[in-house]
Amino acid sequence: MAHEHEQEREFVLEIPEFAHLSYGVEEGVALVTLKRPGALNALSQDLLRELAEVVEVIAQDSEARVAIFTGEGKAFAAGADLKEIAALKDPFMAREYALLGQGVFAEIAALPIPTIAAIHGYALGGGLELALACDLRVASKDARLGLPEVGLGLIPGFGGTQRLPRLIGRGRALDLILTGRHVSAEEALGMGLVNRVGEDALEEAKKLAEKILKNGPVALALAKESVVRGEGLDLSEALEIEADLFGYAAATEDMKEGVRAFLEKRPPHFKGE
Repeated sequence: MAHEHEQEREFVLEIPEFAHLSYGVEEGVALVTLKRPGALNALSQDLLRELAEVVEVIAQDSEARVAIFTGEGKAFAAGADLKEIAALKDPFMAREYALLGQGVFAEIAALPIPTIAAIHGYALGGGLELALACDLRVASKDARLGLPEVGLGLIPGFGGTQRLPRLIGRGRALDLILTGRHVSAEEALGMGLVNRVGEDALEEAKKLAEKILKNGPVALALAKESVVRGEGLDLSEALEIEADLFGYAAATEDMKEGVRAFLEKRPPHFKGE
């Protein structure tokens, strides 16, 4: 006999089986690790598709408040898979290949929570473009970053020609893109390509995530949205967006708790409401 009122089912997040990456969440930090160490985590099409899947998981995972992307072994990601690039037969296949990478990285960039790339070893070509899709980048002292595609007779195709100039300026971006040279972590820090440099990129990224996690989750999402939506707009239009989102933030329970905690000289206890 059917119950008059069905009991509400608890949402259970389904995590796919991944062959080329791992995913886990601990204390609010979602960690995505590329796992093709034998190929220096080169971004094959299969790995790109798994990245798209894991982004969907992160977007649905209520426990994930900050996401860190890193690589297993000696490199963050040494670039796209050259065997797959060599197999591209015509401009149409190559265009679809570029659109696949661009689409995946656009999904990473569109995540509402803060994202951090923890870079060690090589972050070249598609690997650097993956890092550029994240909000923040932390590098270990051994990191080497660059877009070397012109040396292969190509151009960056996963967003590098567009995201890099927006991040570090046209002149500096063209320096890297047209020479194809690699830069050290320290030079990358000096040009604003990375935000922090430390002995261990993942540990530094986790420390950065801890600082972010102390703040209100709704405010974090709205702050990121304000920056992203305001890019490329006239200042007056961008300020309108900021005012709207400020108003939204001011109506949240988190804002009331944050102000109350400040006045009471205690740490806030945000609930994301």
